[in-house]
Amino acid sequence: MARPDLYKTLGVDKKASAEEIKKAHRKLVRQYHPDRNPGDTAAEAKFKEVQAAYDVLGDPEKRKQYDRGGLFGGGAGGFGGGTAGGGGGFDAGSFSDIFSNIFGGGTGPAGGGAGTRRGPTGPRPERGGDLEASVSISFQQAIDGAQVPLQVPTSQTCGTCRGAGAKPGTSPTICPRCSGRGIEAQGQGLFSISQPCRRCEGTGTIVEHPCPTCGGSGATRTVKKYRVNIPAGVQDGSKVRLAGKGEPGRHGGPPGDLYVLTRVDPSPIFRRKGDNLEVEVPLSIPEAMRGAEVEVPTLDGRKTLRVPAGTKHGTVQRLRGAGPPKLGATGTRGDIHYRFVIDVPTELSKEQSEAVERLQAVLTGDPRAQLFEATT
Repeated sequence: MARPDLYKTLGVDKKASAEEIKKAHRKLVRQYHPDRNPGDTAAEAKFKEVQAAYDVLGDPEKRKQYDRGGLFGGGAGGFGGGTAGGGGGFDAGSFSDIFSNIFGGGTGPAGGGAGTRRGPTGPRPERGGDLEASVSISFQQAIDGAQVPLQVPTSQTCGTCRGAGAKPGTSPTICPRCSGRGIEAQGQGLFSISQPCRRCEGTGTIVEHPCPTCGGSGATRTVKKYRVNIPAGVQDGSKVRLAGKGEPGRHGGPPGDLYVLTRVDPSPIFRRKGDNLEVEVPLSIPEAMRGAEVEVPTLDGRKTLRVPAGTKHGTVQRLRGAGPPKLGATGTRGDIHYRFVIDVPTELSKEQSEAVERLQAVLTGDPRAQLFEATT
């Protein structure tokens, strides 16, 4: 493939001094910078070519190697052969594709480019941060689902500068340290490490006259109001995600998300156990001994349960499908577990005491005998 003419790209003679090359570069950067040509892909491509050309001609060692034909075409010590460092040489394509292969596409120092250096694309789009808020709902709202109001402090694009951060009538200027790339290299010779520019913090631009409304941040604080749809079946601590309702993105990036944490008030009757509910049902001693039919609460009213004779303390009956809706499983519900507890009086009247004695007299067997059977 033909060797790119970097001098022609910058519009300078091959014998141009370092200062002349620097001036030509600055002029072309101002002319083709993406901030001055929004949406112009041709200008963006030209901007990349100019930056890539200056990366070589602006460095004395790289310029010498380029002049000797070493950076292109497979010359000694060049980048074209792709036999070391894992690269594969140059692909056929446009002029900007060549520079992408040299400075952004390789993994080693000699095969496919300079490794970590990225192209001069200006500030990268940044996704906005996620937000988290909480709402308190009743137990019944958690079971049925609800729509609840929510106010969230957040940021919004500044209406005065429209997110640019600069005072109206002015514009951010190209960072003189990184020439608008947002990165700077440290090192010697052909090997260097790229890092975010310390002057512009990686944005590629400098705000010399900050917006009086936002102070140069491009955003202002506000309180946004929402009506949040809480799905049926949420539990205490569940999170509801509102996509795109978080902090706004920067440099054209997407907004973050808003996560709403549900705080469910406890029920005096039902206790949540995962997808199920648990209810304690007191039984009198005669009911536990003889059996009975007792009314128990459900989410839809009352229901009669049959208690078998001889029911012991802690026995559980399950009512299938009568519990709360299961999140993520449309049409399915959990169960209700009814745990029977024997209600033993703490004080007895004379008549009750006599009745217990008569009962004891007719009962046979020792309920604790089995505790000692293994030792006898």
